[in-house]
Amino acid sequence: MDIRGRTTVYFEDPFWVAVCEVSEDGKLRAARVVFGAEPKDYEVYGYFLDHWRRLRFSPPVPDGESAARQINPKRMQREIARGLARTGTGTKAQQAVSLMREEAARERKVNAKARAEEEKAQRYALRQQKKKEKHRGR
Repeated sequence: MDIRGRTTVYFEDPFWVAVCEVSEDGKLRAARVVFGAEPKDYEVYGYFLDHWRRLRFSPPVPDGESAARQINPKRMQREIARGLARTGTGTKAQQAVSLMREEAARERKVNAKARAEEEKAQRYALRQQKKKEKHRGR
């Protein structure tokens, strides 16, 4: 079992954002944390140590890195240099985080619909009760 992790901290106006990527068995999961002011290295490390269990990771998406195990050393160096030069999150992490947002939106929609139906049923029951009370002549 091969588990790899990477944390990227970058500035997304007006906040500092950290994206934690975990690659396990060819699947990538990501969690996004928003910091206010620029965090120090030890603050980021401490945050992830203290809050690791509470992080909401995205559903796993296929990881492109696991397929290319036997890779040319020069190509690997070029990819590492590109990765270091790149700022922000990787496209796989962005996909994972957006998938997590979509899933949360679906959950909110389902919960809102259930609450609305429940309120509608309560209003109906109240109307029926009032109708019965009027019918009895009270």
